[in-house]
Amino acid sequence: MKFKFAVSEANLVHGVALLTAAMGVVNVISAIMPSMYGRLKLLEQYSPLGISRGGHLTSALAGFALLLLSVSLWRRKRVAWLLTLVILLVSIPAHLLKGLDYEEATLAALLAGLLLYLRPHFHARSDEPSNKQGLQTLAAALAFTLIYGVVGFYLLDRHFQVNFGFWAAVRQTIVMFTAFYDPGLQPITGFGRYFAASIYLVGAVTGGYALLMILRPVLAHRAGSTEDERSRASEIVRAHGRTSLARYTLFEDKFYFFSPGGSVIAYVVENRTALALGDPIGPAEDISPAITGFQQLCSSNDWLPVFYQVLPDYLRCYENLGFDEITIGREAIVELGKFTLEGSGNKTLRNSYNKMLRLGYHTEVLQPPYSARMLRELDSISDEWLTSRGVSELRYSLGWFNEAYLNTCPVLLVRDREGFIEAFANIVTEFQANEVAVDMMRYRRVSESGLMDFLFVSLLQWAREQGFAGFNLGLSALSGVGEHSEDPIVERALRYIYRNINRLYNFQGLHTFKEKFHPVWSPRYLIYPGPQNLPAISAALVRANLGGGLLSLLRRD
Repeated sequence: MKFKFAVSEANLVHGVALLTAAMGVVNVISAIMPSMYGRLKLLEQYSPLGISRGGHLTSALAGFALLLLSVSLWRRKRVAWLLTLVILLVSIPAHLLKGLDYEEATLAALLAGLLLYLRPHFHARSDEPSNKQGLQTLAAALAFTLIYGVVGFYLLDRHFQVNFGFWAAVRQTIVMFTAFYDPGLQPITGFGRYFAASIYLVGAVTGGYALLMILRPVLAHRAGSTEDERSRASEIVRAHGRTSLARYTLFEDKFYFFSPGGSVIAYVVENRTALALGDPIGPAEDISPAITGFQQLCSSNDWLPVFYQVLPDYLRCYENLGFDEITIGREAIVELGKFTLEGSGNKTLRNSYNKMLRLGYHTEVLQPPYSARMLRELDSISDEWLTSRGVSELRYSLGWFNEAYLNTCPVLLVRDREGFIEAFANIVTEFQANEVAVDMMRYRRVSESGLMDFLFVSLLQWAREQGFAGFNLGLSALSGVGEHSEDPIVERALRYIYRNINRLYNFQGLHTFKEKFHPVWSPRYLIYPGPQNLPAISAALVRANLGGGLLSLLRRD
C-alpha cells in the first residue's frame, strides 16, 4: 500500500507540473493576442491606467517563467513551488488589467489553490550557497538595472520626446519593469529605441541567471567525505564488503550515506546525479531499507539516485522500489582451482609465459609499506604508460596512481634479466569474499611482447598459492550488451554512448585479453530511475570516470 501511495503522490506532483507548463503556454498566447475590444473599452472607462501594453508584457514574462519553473516542480523543488505561487498570484491582476481576461485569471487562481493544497509534496531542497548567490545576483541585477536606466534616461533624454529629470528617470525605469501600465515611452532616434530595449535585455539576462541559480540542486561542495565518515565507512566495508568495488568505495572522492541498520552507500555527485558505486554494503536484511533511505536523501536534494555495477543478487529489491535496470557488462572471475596452463586451449598463453621465463623475466609480490624510491619508479612507469596512450587516469570505479593508496595493498613487480622493473600491478582485497582483484596494470612504453600474459599468469599463481578461491579480472564494459537487434533499445543506446570512451580505453581489446584465462562471466547492472533520465546519467558516468569531466583529459595526474 505504501508503494501505491508513492505512485499516486508522484502523479499529483507531475500533474501540477504539467498544468503549470500549460498555464505558461496560455500566458504567452494570451500576451500575443489582442485584447477583446468590448472589454478593453470597459477597462478604459473605469480604470485610470492605460494598461494594454504593460499587461501583455507582464503576461508574457510570467508565461516564460512558468515554463521554466514547471521543470523544477516536476522535481519537487520547494523554491520552485514558492516562485510559481508568487508568479500565479501576480499574473491574476495582470490578466485582468490587460483586457479583463477573467478566464486566464481564473485558471491562474485555481492552479495557485492546487499548489497550496499540494504544498507538503514539494520538499526537494535547492543548493543553499547557490540560493544565496542567486538572491545576491537578483538584488544586484535590480540595482544595476535601476541605475543603468536612471542614468541613461537622465543623460539621453534628447533621444526621447520626454525630457527626463532625475525623479522622472527613476519613475520611468521602475514603470518599465512593473509593466502594469503603458509607460508611454516614445524614442525619437534609433539609439533611443536601442537603449529602451537594452534595459529589458539587461534585466532578463541577469534575472534569468539568478533564477537558474536559485533552482539549482544541492551541490557536493566538499572534495569527498570527512575523516570520521571515511573511518566509519571503512569499518562497515571491512566487515561486509565482498566485491571488487569494495576497496574503491573508500577513496577520498566518495561521499557516504549511512543507514540506521548499519549499511553504507558510497557515491559521487555529478550535476544532479548521485552515482552510488555498487550495491549498499552492510547486513543483507538492511539492503532494502538502505536503498529506500538513499532514495529519500536524493529526493530531498533534487538528485537522481543511480546504482552502478550492482550484482544480480538484489535486482528484485530495486524493481520493487520502482527502479529500472540494464546490463552494462560482465565481470571476469577466474576460478583458481581450475586454472592451468596445460592443454591445447592454453597454448598461446603457455608459450608467452615460458618465453618470458627464458628471457630472464621474473616476478615478486611486495607488501606495504614501500620505499619512496620504489614508488617514484612505479610513478615513472605509470606516467609513461598514460603518456603512451594519450589518456588521463580513470577514476570513480577504478583506482588511480596514489602513493597512499598503493601503500594499502600488495604490488606485483615484473623485473627483467637485469632486475629493472618493467611492469607492475596492485592487488585489491575483497574483504569478506575469498577472492582478490587486480586494479592498476602499468608497463613501460617499449616492452617485450607477452609481458602482460606473464604478469597475469604470475598474479593468478600467486593468488592460488595464498589460498584464494577466485581472482577478479574486473568489468568487461558492455560485454554482450546491445550487440543484437533484439536487445532493448536502451542497452543499444548505452553501448553507442560508451563507444566514445572505448576510443580512449580499449574495452573490447581488454575483454578479448581476459577471455584467455577462461573466466566465469558474471553480469553487472545499472540501476536507474526511468529511461528519460538515461542521457543525464550517461553524461554523469562519463564525468565521474574521467575524474570531473572532459577537461580532466587536459590535466596530468
